[in-house]
Amino acid sequence: MSTFNPNTRIGILGGGQLGLMLLQAGIDWNLTVHILDPDAEAPCRHLATSFTQGALTDYDTVYQFGQTVDLLTIEIERVNVDALEALEREGKRIFPQPSVIRIIQDKRVQKQFYRQHNLPTADFILTENRADVPQVLAQKPDFLPAFHKLGRDGYDGRGVQRIATSEDVEKAFDAPGVLEKAIDFEKELAVIVARNEQGQTATFPTVEMVFHPEQNLVEYLFAPAAISETVDQQAQDVARKTAEAFGIVGLLAVELFLTKDGQVIVNEVAPRPHNSGHHTIRANVTSQFEQHWRAILNLPLGDTSILTPAAMINLLGEPGHSGPAQYEGMEALLAMPGVFPFLYGKKITRPFRKMGHITVISPDVNGLKAKADAVKETIKVKSKG
Repeated sequence: MSTFNPNTRIGILGGGQLGLMLLQAGIDWNLTVHILDPDAEAPCRHLATSFTQGALTDYDTVYQFGQTVDLLTIEIERVNVDALEALEREGKRIFPQPSVIRIIQDKRVQKQFYRQHNLPTADFILTENRADVPQVLAQKPDFLPAFHKLGRDGYDGRGVQRIATSEDVEKAFDAPGVLEKAIDFEKELAVIVARNEQGQTATFPTVEMVFHPEQNLVEYLFAPAAISETVDQQAQDVARKTAEAFGIVGLLAVELFLTKDGQVIVNEVAPRPHNSGHHTIRANVTSQFEQHWRAILNLPLGDTSILTPAAMINLLGEPGHSGPAQYEGMEALLAMPGVFPFLYGKKITRPFRKMGHITVISPDVNGLKAKADAVKETIKVKSKG
């Protein structure tokens, strides 16, 4: 029988809110976790075993940090993969694997990966620059409406432009990208899959996401999703097949579209804990953060069963407010039963910046939306003054 060693030196590339929640889960097991992040005031700074300030995209910084730990993981994909590959060649354990991160870093490569592995996804055309887009549409006018996505460095809704008509082509990015045909979907779903080194997999129950109409990031999440058993099984199967195609060790969040004709197709994936799993801290037997530790430490995966239906609301900075953050309505929020705020420790708020999230639990699935709406109106993140 293998021996669990809490003194294994674990490194996380990134010290934001995902790293913070990983640290919080790791405290239960007394894990030794070191953080690298470019922000001197990153949320993880004061909770980690040690904190190093440095650029995640710089080869030497990532390589040298990796030399100081036994096991390396990420909380963000925008990292120097060349350095990770060099560390892996030297025998360093890195999960998710650098090969997986490299594919997912570039949406162009990611979309081709789905096609090569017969994973259902929206039709797409690769573009090299803005001028390519009108040329493509001249040949395929029925491809609209579509979305033009930057190949690299898009995040939290940035790097995506809707091209509804030929007049919108000026919105396209003048950089390598992918033009993706818009899907007439019924719902947006997500499934988080965990996979350890032994190949054991476990999926979290399918959730439904509601996106902010302007910012293209999750505004609400509902778990479990209001879908049929057939659709749920299809979503679970597609997510599991996607994780197995990558061969990932760790977590893979698989964002999905449910089409109007009842088909489930892959939108995008993230090789780490994800916004679509934050509710699991309160609502599931095992949280996504504990599950990530289990997967990358090659431990048995935890029970993902739902303890209670839940909703999750992203706590975003209010429009028109930039500066030191303050939270209006916290007392009223904490007086509500079944409402749990999680603040990320970000000192500065900006319009629509993720400052925290709020989990709402209730046995009444039908009442979750109304309760989530009430929560959203109760607390606001504004700047002082």
